[in-house]
Amino acid sequence: MRVLIFGAGGQLGRDLLRVFQADYTVIALTHAQANIVEGEAVRLAVRDARPDLVLNAAAYTDVEKAEDDERGAFHTNANGSQRIAEAAAAIEVPVVYFSTDFVFDGTKRDAYTPEDKTSPKSVYAKSKLRGEENTLWNNPQSFVIRTAWLYGPGGNNFVEKILKAAASRPSLRVVSDEIGSPTYTRDLAAATHALVKTRKYGIYHGVNAGTCSRYEFAQAIVKEAGLETPIEPCLASEFPMKAARPAYSVLSNEKLETASGIVMPEWRDALARYMKQRENAA
Repeated sequence: MRVLIFGAGGQLGRDLLRVFQADYTVIALTHAQANIVEGEAVRLAVRDARPDLVLNAAAYTDVEKAEDDERGAFHTNANGSQRIAEAAAAIEVPVVYFSTDFVFDGTKRDAYTPEDKTSPKSVYAKSKLRGEENTLWNNPQSFVIRTAWLYGPGGNNFVEKILKAAASRPSLRVVSDEIGSPTYTRDLAAATHALVKTRKYGIYHGVNAGTCSRYEFAQAIVKEAGLETPIEPCLASEFPMKAARPAYSVLSNEKLETASGIVMPEWRDALARYMKQRENAA
């Protein structure tokens, strides 16, 4: 089986490559090798790779910048994803599109299921939802996997930002009123590997098990790193942002786990493994 990955240079793309290449022949394309907003580049990449499965891990992820660059965000997340779905459909192979917890408004107080009504509040969130729709509309063999608070090797993610700040500042203040499920890219890649074998197409949620606030997550990160930097809780309103963020974005893995048979590891366990992986790579 041949697997084509778009966005292979990103943190999720790197772990998709690591996981899938254990069993399959993987063609991994970075943004520099294939810009998904260029339809001809996508078509030729799919033609030349002759894949049995396409993984779309390419995305415009700068949530704040997207507020001033709506065209750019939609060009990649919506239009680019449509081109990938169409190219895969043309050779009748499945496609996987990775989406986000931001498609919800965060007003719910129990875990969001794939069937819950979406209500994106930011440009980034709206562009990702359009990407979901374009993928599903243009390829009947589509998996959409929403995830949240993603971190992995080589990424400019929350874990890395906290580690950098904790090592250079006397103390930190982190918001305590944003609740979610931190997710390690290695675990999401493993779940994707299991899910695609089922051919049970549709929308799924894939996050590490359990929930925490950003403040609790930061505390765990600092502890795992062996640092003693004090952290104080604060409110999100104290750090106003251009882009609205869901205050509660816990996602339910039930549909994913039922379909694939895989159980997502708990977020603290995932963080410990990521930190160990960082140490081994240093």
